[in-house]
Formats: sequence, C-alpha cells, structure tokens
Amino acid sequence: MENLDGNFCPDDDPTAAERKKDHIELAFKSQVTSSEVDQRFYYEPLLAAHPEQNSWGDFQFLGKTMRIPLWVSSMTGGTELAKTINQNLARACKDFGMGMGLGSCRSILFDDENLADFDVRKLMGDAPLFANLGIAQLEQLVEKGELWRVNNLLDKLQADGLIIHVNPLQEWLQPEGDRFKKSPIETISAYLDKVDRPTIVKEVGQGMGQESLKALLQMPLAAIDFAANGGTNFAKLELERSDAMRREIYSQLALVGHSAENMVEMVNKFQYLSNKIKCPEIIISGGVQTFLDGYYLINKCKMPSIYGQASAFLKHARGSYDELTEYVNAQVQGLELAKAFLKIK
Repeated sequence: MENLDGNFCPDDDPTAAERKKDHIELAFKSQVTSSEVDQRFYYEPLLAAHPEQNSWGDFQFLGKTMRIPLWVSSMTGGTELAKTINQNLARACKDFGMGMGLGSCRSILFDDENLADFDVRKLMGDAPLFANLGIAQLEQLVEKGELWRVNNLLDKLQADGLIIHVNPLQEWLQPEGDRFKKSPIETISAYLDKVDRPTIVKEVGQGMGQESLKALLQMPLAAIDFAANGGTNFAKLELERSDAMRREIYSQLALVGHSAENMVEMVNKFQYLSNKIKCPEIIISGGVQTFLDGYYLINKCKMPSIYGQASAFLKHARGSYDELTEYVNAQVQGLELAKAFLKIK
C-alpha cells in the first residue's frame, strides 16, 4: 500500500477485516435510543487528546495527597473475610492514591482480638485512613468519661482520624440495636470538645436532610460523608434479619432518605453560610454506581469533594488482588477519559 508521497506504507492493522466483520454482526445489537442517552453531560470530542495514564493530577484532601478522587467507604471487620478484604483495599489505596474508611471498629475498642482485621496502615503508606465507630458507642464513651479509648484506637491503627456513623433507623430496626439517650448532634459536639482528632460524620445508607447537613457544616469536622439513599441501605438490611411482622410494619420506613444528588443540591444551597461553614470537604457516597456518577457529582458540588463506594469495592476485594486492581484501574481510566471529553451541564 502507498501513502500520498508514493512511498510504501506497511499495513499496520492486520485485524481490520475481522473487526469490520464484528461491526456488521454487532451493529443491530448496539442501537441506543434517545431515552438512554446520559443527559448529565456535554460530550466534547474535539477538544482533547486521549488522556495519558495518571493524568488526573495530585490534590490535597483530608490533609493528605491523593491521586484520584475516590474513597473506599467503610465496610467490614470482625469476620472471616475481613482481613483479606481490608488488606486488598489498603494496598489499592496506596497503589492508586485513594483514601479509606474502615468498617466499624467496635470489636477492637476494648481488646485487640480482631486487630489483625483492621491493621492495614503498613500496607497503605501515607494514604488517608480513618477508623470508624457508631454514635451509640460514642455516646456511651462520653457518658462514662472514656473518650481516651478513641485516642488509643486511633493510635494502635495509626489512623488519621475517626469516622462517626450516625444510624438511628438502623439501630431501631436491628434486633440487637442500641437506643440513643441524646441526639447525635449533642454527642458529636461533646466528642469534638474533648478529642482533637480529625473527624468525619456519615450516615449508613439513608443520607441526611437539610437541617442535619446545615448543623454539621457549621461544626469543625474534617468532612461529611453522605452515605446517601441509593446504595446499601442498612435499615433495610436489618429488616431482612427481623421477623415477618416487623418487616411488614417498618418496610416503608427503610425507604425514607435522600439521594446523593439531592444532598449535593442541599450543600450547594448552604453556600450563603460561607462565613459560618467550618467543615471544608465532602465525601459523596450512596448510590454512586459508576465513575460517571462520581465524576458528575463531584463536579456538581460547590465544595471540595471526592466520591465514595462500598459494595462495588466489596465485590472485587474478596478474592485476588489482581481482580481488585483491574476494577480500580478501569475506574481511574474512566475518570481520566471523562475529564478529557465530558463537561457537566
């Protein structure tokens, strides 16, 4: 074959014939209707080259350097698979420049029997790592004057700070659930008055309404983690563990809450409080199924933000590390591609 200068140009596409055959056979299976088009973006195919690997760029979040705006949301501990899962996730955080919240650390608050499930700092390097306790446990520690246990927990895990998960519906619906004696905002305030460590507050699958968000934004937190409705719903999960009568009575209660997009809109609305906002950053989680969801939401949010996933990571972290890295790498490349070619409407 010759080029325009009359010089021979070797055929560098030996798969062309087979590819064209595939195109013909698959064309009718690849139709997209107008109703399926993702309406969140302007697609701009002319303005950038294909992104190079690791092109997102370093940025600061939670006082640490991250390379990708992706957070491993709190998951598990104290089970047979927990050690493998947490170690795989910790390695991925170091390799890809992500951050991680551990699952509930209640089981190692008073002894170290299950410490190996959570002891992952050595695998993470300097990536952000936060321990996790429920508001019920924190209320008990405040009441007993034992908040020193939180400092001990963070020190033995070499964690950067604490996530407090607030879960009144889950506790109410859980057969073994705790009952709060005080409002969570009172307990969080009491904790912040006595413990000077970076703190994140999150829900567990229902999200939070505007008054709760407004109150948290005005507290000296490191970040708010949405844990919005749309992902794993722990109230609904606990109902599945209950008897048939409770499932019938409370089934609708498990469906209340707020989506991640709804919560972004609420946070954006509170920008008029700029002189009162003390919490500087947001982790957008709950129903974030794909990198496109994450890319859209962090660009919609007017505050510095990253997005979090839990069940998607859990699915790929239970086996080999290679499977997990393949999943994370695909997300990273997707984010870089979105940054190059997609603009938020």
